Amino acid sequence: VVWTNEERSIISSIFSNLDYDDIGPKALCRCLIVYPWTQRHFTTFGNLYTPEAIMTNSKVAEHGVKVLHGLDRAVKNMDNIKATYYDLSILHSEKLHVDPDNFKLLSDCLTIVVAAKMGSGFTPETQAAFQKFLAVVVSALGKQYH
Repeated sequence: VVWTNEERSIISSIFSNLDYDDIGPKALCRCLIVYPWTQRHFTTFGNLYTPEAIMTNSKVAEHGVKVLHGLDRAVKNMDNIKATYYDLSILHSEKLHVDPDNFKLLSDCLTIVVAAKMGSGFTPETQAAFQKFLAVVVSALGKQYH
């Protein structure tokens, strides 16, 4: 993947301004509510039976923060995201058996949450760079499935 200086700057700026404790849980909650079949990977998280239960579940919130911090690795290694996520891809494919389509669903939810937070600052150029970045991460996480 070739990144322009503008794309690198946009991605860096987005992540340097994110409130991980706010955005991470909101994105994962949205994913679990909008796409309820994704809940099957979180059976140890307790009650996920209603949107309210999901939104108040501390394990969901913690994992949302963890996922967002996991993206820091890609931000710091934009020239080698595939290798950066090699072990995580194996974990999700071979041990956790996560459907790789779920990565795309979560990235879409993250885009919505970030866009809502940034408001008018989430320009088409910002969206293009952010979604390109997330697409590369999703591809890297799904690499071991192929």
